[in-house]
Amino acid sequence: MDNQSPVAEIQMQIMWNRLISVVEEQAQTLVRTAFSPIVRESGDLSAGVFDISGRMIAQAVTGTPGHVNSMAASVKYFLEAFPANTMCEGDVYITNDPWKGTGHLNDMVVVTPAFLDGRLVALFACTSHLVDIGGIGFGPDGRDVIEEGLYIPFLRLIDRGERNQTLIDILRGNSRYPTEAEGDVLSLAACNDIGVDRLIEMMREFSLVTLDGLADHIVEQSRKAVEASIADLPNGSYRASMRVDGYGTPIDLVATLTVADRTITVDFAGSSARSAKGINVPLTYAQAYATYGVRVLIGSDIPNNAGSLGAIKVIAPADSILNAQRPAPVSSRHIIGQMLPDVVFGCLAQIPGVTPPAEGTSCLWNLILESLGSSTNGATVGSSRFSVLAVQTGGAGARRALDGLSATAFPSGVSGVPVEIIETISPLLFRCKELRPDSGGAGAQRGGLGQRIEIVNRENADFDLYAALDRIDHAPRGRAGGAPGAPGYVGLRSGKRLQGKGRQTIPGGDALVIHTPGGAGYGPARERRREAVRDDLTNGLVSAGAAERDYAEKPQPAAREVADVR
Repeated sequence: MDNQSPVAEIQMQIMWNRLISVVEEQAQTLVRTAFSPIVRESGDLSAGVFDISGRMIAQAVTGTPGHVNSMAASVKYFLEAFPANTMCEGDVYITNDPWKGTGHLNDMVVVTPAFLDGRLVALFACTSHLVDIGGIGFGPDGRDVIEEGLYIPFLRLIDRGERNQTLIDILRGNSRYPTEAEGDVLSLAACNDIGVDRLIEMMREFSLVTLDGLADHIVEQSRKAVEASIADLPNGSYRASMRVDGYGTPIDLVATLTVADRTITVDFAGSSARSAKGINVPLTYAQAYATYGVRVLIGSDIPNNAGSLGAIKVIAPADSILNAQRPAPVSSRHIIGQMLPDVVFGCLAQIPGVTPPAEGTSCLWNLILESLGSSTNGATVGSSRFSVLAVQTGGAGARRALDGLSATAFPSGVSGVPVEIIETISPLLFRCKELRPDSGGAGAQRGGLGQRIEIVNRENADFDLYAALDRIDHAPRGRAGGAPGAPGYVGLRSGKRLQGKGRQTIPGGDALVIHTPGGAGYGPARERRREAVRDDLTNGLVSAGAAERDYAEKPQPAAREVADVR
């Protein structure tokens, strides 16, 4: 095919778009068949297609940067374990290696080879989060990765069409929820099968016998486009740092971003050493979110693939918090990893013409809530056994021309699990789940609001919180004169303040109270439009006192009445 002709270019673009639709159907199949609520309700997954050399050529729109960008590197490790010339039709491969997968044991990566008329033409990969993988449970209290759960090396899940029942039995035997664990793994294999079927249909439709030419076109064009966007930036090095809560000791995240020769390098030298607890980050996950921080501002309209990712390099010192080596505990690596776009934004904000948002909550406020079915205070005998992961979100940072989004998961992009789902599968009751007035940082553009959440056990029994929360001691910072967002809070309705990290018990009859952080503001508060301040007052997003203090806006009586009711 003459790739220089206009007709050939158009056909390449059509096939490229078709590939993206193929992997989106792959991802939607995973959403519809997964057992875990965090997958089917929140979209905590990734899906993509790779050429036979392991280059990602298309990714699904559905999914998280932490999964997608780390999965992009993971497939090359699969090829080391299972060289292309040894793959057979009907094979499916699996691992949850945190250092060669997506960062912790709860994430399974599954790879399926695609054959056309007996010839290997592509690889499909996908990832999702399993609710339980054994060990001490999904929390940051582990002292090493061995304590955190079952490790599955690179293995055949299916060998030429025959399921590896021994592996399934081991997985079931090491999970508190064996049916869900088996169902989630098989849903990964099923979604890859759909991807393979749709790809073969496409290749027959376009009379393709190989994807090599299309893959080369996608990677080359994407890399050139990102390099052109980088070339518009002035060469130089830009340094930023951010302090977050950590586990017992604050963590410093330090980055130097260097623009040179149409490439960007992010070096995290100077960041804190690895933690003794499970908030460490394998390098592949740090690379995923740091790269995402660059890509949302530089060449953001270019599809994500090996070419667009290849112009950005991310490095970190060995055994630092962002390049923890095995056997470091890494279960809650998302807490630190999801902060990295904000650190990268701090570097990019120093480049003329680049306008990143203010800092936001950034890391998910995942509420891991569990009961083993007994009460320690004698209130209830024979209470229900449950383990749920309730994804909660705080406010996002304000942007140069727009307010921050309230209760929004940036940068992960996952959705919160509806409370009705949690209440259906457990005895928990959400007594309150509402926006938190005044939590968004003041500014010309206001930060997004966090939430106030209150949870009780309907059985009046104890339950445990595996706390993995941040931005409690160190709130999101404003940009260009904007105010910080409100810090988070976790405690009991009876008044006791809880820690942001670690397993803690909520006594029967009491309630867990959560305040997720608010996003920071952008620009001086006194430059905010009067109409915007009045709208915030009318909608109960800002109280009368805060409007007068931060914006010098004296509410009208009707507005004050609304604010007082809140």
